[in-house]
Amino acid sequence: MTSLPSRRVSRVAAAVAGFAIAALAIAGCASGAGSAPSSTGDAATDGFGELTVQLSWIKNEEFSGEFFADSEGYFTDAGFDSVTLVPGPSTGAAELISGSADVALSDAVSIGSVVASEGAPLKIIGTTFQKNPFTVLSLKDGGDIATPEDLIGKKIGVQDSNTALFKALLAANGIDESELTIVPVQYDPAPLINGEVDGFIAYLTNEAITVEASGVATTNLPFADNGLPFVAETITVTDDAIANDREKLKAFLVAEIKGWTDAVNDPAAGAALAVNDYGKDLDLNLENSVAGATVQAEQLVVSDETVENGLFTISDSLQKETVKSLAGAGITLTAADLFDLSLLAEVYEENPDLIAYAG
Repeated sequence: MTSLPSRRVSRVAAAVAGFAIAALAIAGCASGAGSAPSSTGDAATDGFGELTVQLSWIKNEEFSGEFFADSEGYFTDAGFDSVTLVPGPSTGAAELISGSADVALSDAVSIGSVVASEGAPLKIIGTTFQKNPFTVLSLKDGGDIATPEDLIGKKIGVQDSNTALFKALLAANGIDESELTIVPVQYDPAPLINGEVDGFIAYLTNEAITVEASGVATTNLPFADNGLPFVAETITVTDDAIANDREKLKAFLVAEIKGWTDAVNDPAAGAALAVNDYGKDLDLNLENSVAGATVQAEQLVVSDETVENGLFTISDSLQKETVKSLAGAGITLTAADLFDLSLLAEVYEENPDLIAYAG
């Protein structure tokens, strides 16, 4: 695996620290209240034209569902002439506000930050990951941090941009910062492997896999399972698009559901699409990509909620948990400020067969 993905863990919480300022500047230039580009034709006769999707990260296995939707023709079947997948890293909010993207794959923290601080006209209309991938990674023969209580007395490597989220994790578990030592680190897990820290903020689908793959036994303390659940890889659009391009967005969701149905049922094939086609210039490691695709398919994308109601759904309880998690990171808003699941509800009402994604 290239060194670039090791830096990806910074994406989510970086929005808390600095994204709102950049978004405000862009918003000031976007006099159309953040309207995204859209087709002007009649969808019934002309289709939906082109669509631009801003990805949150590089074209790796994280976007297996999008790769399937493109390669299997689901976007074309849905009525799109073309769908352009623009690689990140990016939170996507700036592109949505400026009108350079129709849809952004982002996360609740990044979107919630700019909505809460600047009133950005953005909404999450679905989510790929039911659980966020953040974890405190440790070595089994070292810190072996399996419970929040195990953090006490330990040295935890925390990137500057992830400090707010880590402190929110501590608060959620009633742990005072004085009970442990926060050690500033970058995004390479070398300090963990070298024993300089007992724990390291990482991604379940990235560093947790690459360190284990190097032959070192590890332990994970996932944020989502320990008091800090929030949705990630969210499908985010502008309020204007919801009002004026509703059928276009619904068509996109149909294609996405089909693509992610394939990704969930065959993560290895999704990883192969990333390594051999869409991300072929990134020198991705196939074994690690398959492992990452499998983890996300089995642990992050699906849940009891998706089994009952379909992929991308966000239950009322998960919306509330997300909002509560964001409040712990200093982002104050309501579920209605952040989510609009009405389009997804209409998609499943009109296409009930899509609910049963399990192969």
